[in-house]
Amino acid sequence: MFSSTKLTSTKTDATNTSTAIDNSSSADGQYSVAAQGHLAKLWTWIAAHPKSIAAIILIISMTLFMTLNVNGYWDFALPLRGKKLLALMVVGYAIGVSTLLFQTLTHNPILTPSLLGFDSLYVLLQSLLVFFLGAISFTSLDPIAKFTLEIVLMFGASLLLFKLLFSKSSQDLTRLILVGVIFGVLFRSLSALIGRLINPDDFVVVQSASYAQFNTVNPQLLGISLFICAITAIFVWRWRYQCDVLMLGQAQAVNLGINYQRLAFGLLTVIAVLVATATALVGPVTFFGLLVCALTNRIARHMYHTERLILVSLVAMICLVLGQTIFEQVLDMAGVLSVVIELAGGLMFLALIFMSQRRSL
Repeated sequence: MFSSTKLTSTKTDATNTSTAIDNSSSADGQYSVAAQGHLAKLWTWIAAHPKSIAAIILIISMTLFMTLNVNGYWDFALPLRGKKLLALMVVGYAIGVSTLLFQTLTHNPILTPSLLGFDSLYVLLQSLLVFFLGAISFTSLDPIAKFTLEIVLMFGASLLLFKLLFSKSSQDLTRLILVGVIFGVLFRSLSALIGRLINPDDFVVVQSASYAQFNTVNPQLLGISLFICAITAIFVWRWRYQCDVLMLGQAQAVNLGINYQRLAFGLLTVIAVLVATATALVGPVTFFGLLVCALTNRIARHMYHTERLILVSLVAMICLVLGQTIFEQVLDMAGVLSVVIELAGGLMFLALIFMSQRRSL
């Protein structure tokens, strides 16, 4: 039999143990609550400063792109990667800003400037050049002359389309988009016809020129592209407050003193210039602008263009720079960034359509 002293000591030990366990669980609970509070404060700060977070991520992506796997060959790697990095940033700005302005003008978050037929016109131009010049002469063309021809042709076609369908007597954006879609189908059909007429070797050259190439950007074209983007950035930044008013609708914008016809034509001109520049520099990218605009609208604090114009540029640059870093330095070019971008953008397009249909039900 156990003595009463032993029973008393056993009860005391059990009480102390349970008290220690309670204190430990209480301390763990307090620590958990404090950790959750710190995480909540951190998340609140991140949500309140999306531009700062995006800028930090972009700097990290740029650093990785410039320094990863250099292996001491700094004299060779830095100039080569620096020019490619600048080209990626120029393309990101051009595609992101042009898509955001187009969605502002059309009041629709699932539309892109590609609906106006720019990509199809670019592919048709490559097909015509290969058809008349041949693959060897096409690949030996002066890059600056070819780049200038592509920009002038695409911008001239868009300007003619805007003049005919967006005059003072007719300001129907819906008809403009529908005509752009029809011309896009026409250009694609003509490109397919030319593809059947040329020999297989020339067709391979056309196919390679018809897809975006982020890893083979010509550094000679950077100066012209950078100058064009800088000029358009001045106009876009001056129009940012008018774009905020434009989001209220055409009637409300006119009532608030906005010259709708002049502003809309100016935005369409800037959109055409940016899309033509980006397409001529790297090739057609259909859904990339839709992808970055959807991400921007998700993380932006409000819909003011003062924030969203900067944020969409940063997000587009992050996607291109970080994506190209992963494909070049991690995956050893086992895939193509443009294909992944088109896949992600297409999925985002379908998701936006389903979300809009669910809201309407």
